[in-house]
Amino acid sequence: MPNRKKIFGLCKCSVFFAFSVFVITWLLMSAWPISLNLLRYYPKKLGSAWAGWAMSRSFPAVIQKVMLNQFVSRYGINLDEAEKPLDEYKSLQEFFTRRLKPGLRLQDAMMPGTINCPVDGRMVAHGRIRNGTLIQAKGLQYGLTELLRHLPFAECFEGGHFLTLYLSPKDYHRVHVPLEGRVRAVSRVEGELWPVNETSAAHVPKLYERNRRAAWLAEGLGHDYGLTVACVLVGATHVGGCIIDERWLDNNELPKNGGFLINNLICSPGEELGLFQFGSTVILLIGGEMADKWVSTIPEGTVRVGQRLGEYR
Repeated sequence: MPNRKKIFGLCKCSVFFAFSVFVITWLLMSAWPISLNLLRYYPKKLGSAWAGWAMSRSFPAVIQKVMLNQFVSRYGINLDEAEKPLDEYKSLQEFFTRRLKPGLRLQDAMMPGTINCPVDGRMVAHGRIRNGTLIQAKGLQYGLTELLRHLPFAECFEGGHFLTLYLSPKDYHRVHVPLEGRVRAVSRVEGELWPVNETSAAHVPKLYERNRRAAWLAEGLGHDYGLTVACVLVGATHVGGCIIDERWLDNNELPKNGGFLINNLICSPGEELGLFQFGSTVILLIGGEMADKWVSTIPEGTVRVGQRLGEYR
């Protein structure tokens, strides 16, 4: 009997060792970085829910001050732009979703076809939408129809433009209306929560159509007549909150996984569209009958709310 126990124990150790070697070998040989491979096993939704809960807690004043100061120092946040002094924010989440001082992000003057930037961040990709396909990074593609799941009028973006705008933790995380028009639909997709940084975008297939997201769609009026624009707020690990402002929900509740039409609510450039609870990405789609005449006027790089992204040419 003792020999059997010993043999059984050796077998368990051998199986565990063999499995460990297999996993380590697979991680090393995979095209994905090890950090991304390890995230396969991390409970991303549970971890994100816990992070959101922790960020929303109010701690004793001394601890709260230390946490906020460390966050500001680590990411190089410009406190001069914040609406309130640092010690008036009651949680990390409240500071993260802070508003800016009035007048800091003025909208560029409207011209025919003007689309203004909805966020502070960095444009990391842009291009034309061909055969229902958008480019994620390094040739990785994802689908228009799946990105806009639960949202009508997806076909109007065929042949149009996409601009991918990445928000880092240091950025201002409210999203603003980019055009003059009327809101036609909103939606939400309950997806996964992979990171949306450059590493993930370069390795995780169909990243933006896999992740949790909320979308807002409007038709252009006045200077923007003939354009249709969609803002897709894409969530990420520890970024479970992709929130469309209540004013655009027309007294309805946005479902966890679904969407609905809106009765032509008028919108103007610069109005609040929504926000992120922690950093993420906005995909801006520009379509409609005048999309062929629309041209992007800025290269990839840093962008700010209200900055003109393009116009008719």
